[in-house]
Amino acid sequence: MSKLVVVRIRGDINLDDGIRKTFTMLRLLRKHACVILEDTPAIRGMILKVQHYVTWGEVSEEVVKELVEKRGQKTTDKEGKEVAKQFFNLHPPRGGFERKGIKQPYTKGGVLGYRGTDINKLIQRMI
Repeated sequence: MSKLVVVRIRGDINLDDGIRKTFTMLRLLRKHACVILEDTPAIRGMILKVQHYVTWGEVSEEVVKELVEKRGQKTTDKEGKEVAKQFFNLHPPRGGFERKGIKQPYTKGGVLGYRGTDINKLIQRMI
């Protein structure tokens, strides 16, 4: 099963409660946060609900390794074992976002929405 990476682009000012709750379920609590998720119909439905605030696509294994190595954080669970956190806090992208900014979809020259494998280039600029 392929993995999807979802990056939150826009903040949480004037958000509907349903969208805010969906961001909580996706563990995307702040701008430039990133999560790696399994590609299931339930996850796709949540992504489509918040599609005007995030960008997503299929992630490669090299980018996942780089994310965990450079941006991975560890915490302890209830038993005292060290586990990796499920999200990554990233920088804004070096060189800026695409030309039309953070309010337009990727298909029209902006940032938001589905990118396919082009998400790997964005993630590498944000690490």
